[in-house]
Amino acid sequence: MVDVSPIVLCGGAGSRLWPLSRAGFPKQFLCLTDDQSLFQHAIQRLTELDDSYISVSTPIIVTNEEHRFIALEQLRETVSGIGTVILEPFGRNTAPALTLAAMAAQEQGSDPVLVVTPADHIFTDQPTFTATVRQAILEAANGAIVVLGVTPDRPETGFGYIKKSLEADTISQVSSFSLECFVEKPDLASAQRYVREGGYYWNSGIFVLKASVWIAALEHFRPDVALPSKAAWTQNSQDKHFVRPGKVEFSNVPAVSIDYAVMERCPGSKFEIKMIPLDAGWSDLGAWNAVWQSLTKDASDNVRRGDVLVQDSRSNLIYATSRLVSLVGVENLVVIETSDAVLVADLSSSQGVKDIVAKLEAGDREEHIQNRKTHRPWGWYDTVDVGQNFKVKRIRVNPNASLSLQKHQHRAEHWIVVRGLAEITRGNETFKLSENQSTYISAGETHRLKNPTSATLEIIEVQSGTYLGEDDIVRLDDSFARVN
Repeated sequence: MVDVSPIVLCGGAGSRLWPLSRAGFPKQFLCLTDDQSLFQHAIQRLTELDDSYISVSTPIIVTNEEHRFIALEQLRETVSGIGTVILEPFGRNTAPALTLAAMAAQEQGSDPVLVVTPADHIFTDQPTFTATVRQAILEAANGAIVVLGVTPDRPETGFGYIKKSLEADTISQVSSFSLECFVEKPDLASAQRYVREGGYYWNSGIFVLKASVWIAALEHFRPDVALPSKAAWTQNSQDKHFVRPGKVEFSNVPAVSIDYAVMERCPGSKFEIKMIPLDAGWSDLGAWNAVWQSLTKDASDNVRRGDVLVQDSRSNLIYATSRLVSLVGVENLVVIETSDAVLVADLSSSQGVKDIVAKLEAGDREEHIQNRKTHRPWGWYDTVDVGQNFKVKRIRVNPNASLSLQKHQHRAEHWIVVRGLAEITRGNETFKLSENQSTYISAGETHRLKNPTSATLEIIEVQSGTYLGEDDIVRLDDSFARVN
C-alpha cells in the first residue's frame, strides 16, 4: 500500500481573469465551468486517486491569511475531512509552500508520496487523469521525481516546456521518460519548432514525489530556502482550523518556484527525474481566451454564462453576473460584466488584462482587490449603495453561523430581516427577529447577528454615521479567532 498526501497550492491572484477574479477572491475560488470552483475540482480529482494499492489522506492546502475562510468553506463543501490548511504569512512562491506541506505530511507519521497540484487548473478527462497520476505515484514510491507533461496541440508562448529523452521505460500502460531539460516560456518561432519536432511537452505544474525526496533535493540545491522554511515550520502555531508557520522565520525565506529551486536542476544530478505524458484535457485557464477554449459553446461558438442574449455574433465569451448583457454583430470578444466593472476585449488580446489590473493598482483603486460582494467566514455582504454618511448592505449569513460580538465607535446600524430567522444580541438582551421585522443598533452598543437555523438568513443593513470604514469594528468575541 502506498500512502499519498494530496498537496494543493492555493495562492495567486489570477489577474488575467479580472474582473471576475480579484485579489480578495481569486480565480481558484470561482465557479467557471459548473457549480464547483476550480479549487473544489482540484480537491475532488485528488480524492479519486484512492485505490486498492493507494491510500489517499485528507488534503494539505497551502494558502494565505486573506483567503483562509474562503478555502475552508469550499473545502468543507467538498470533502468530509477538512485536512490541514497551512497559512503562509507572506507570499514566497511555490517552493517554500511545498516545503511546509512536505513537513506537515511527514508529521502524520510516514513518508508519503506527495501529489502536488495547483488549485486553478481543469481536466476534461478524469479517468485518464486518475490513471496517469496513479502511475506517477508508483514511480515516485520508488524514489523518482515525476513531472506530468501535457502534449502540446498548438504553439503556445505562455507556458513553460519540458523536453523528454528519446528512450521510454514502459510500465503497465503508461510510458515514463527521463527528463532532458526544462525550457522557459519560448517566443513564437521556438514554440512552433517544439510542436513541429515533437519531444516537447507543456509543464503542467503537477509534481509527484516522496516528501523526503523533496526535502533532500531542496537541501541539496537551495539550502537557503530549506533552512528558514524548516525554522518557520518548527515555530508553527495551530488553532481549530489552521496551521501558521513562524512569521519572523518565514520572512527570511527567499521567494522561488518549485521549478527554479529544484526541478530544473535535477536532470543529470543524483536525483532521478522523469516525465509522464498527461493527455487529459488540461488547461490552466490562464487568460480569458483559455476559458473560451475550454468551455462548451453554442452553435455559433459563443460561450454564454448568466443573462445573455446574442444576435449575429460568433466566437465570443460572455459572462453576465448582475444584469442582462446583449451582443449584436460582433466576433471574437470577451465581455465580462460584474456589479462594479465591465471588461470588453478582443479574445486574442486577453493576456493584456493584467495591464488593466496594474493600472488600477497604480491608481490606488479598489476594483482589483474586491468586487461589491465581500466574502466572510460566516457568509457574505454586498454593498448595495453608498452616500454621504450612509451605506446600505445586503448581508447573507450561512446556516448556524454567527458574526462576531462587536461594536462600532462611529456608526449606527439598522437591521431588517428579509429572509429567515435572526438571533440578535444587543447590549444585555438577546431576542429573535423574523421576516419583515427590524431593530436598531446605536453607535458604541455591543451587538451580534446569528443565524440559529439550518436555512439561509438575509438582512438589509443600513449604516449611518460620519465614518463607515470596515476598520471601525471592535471584536469582543469571535468563532473564527478574529478578536481585536
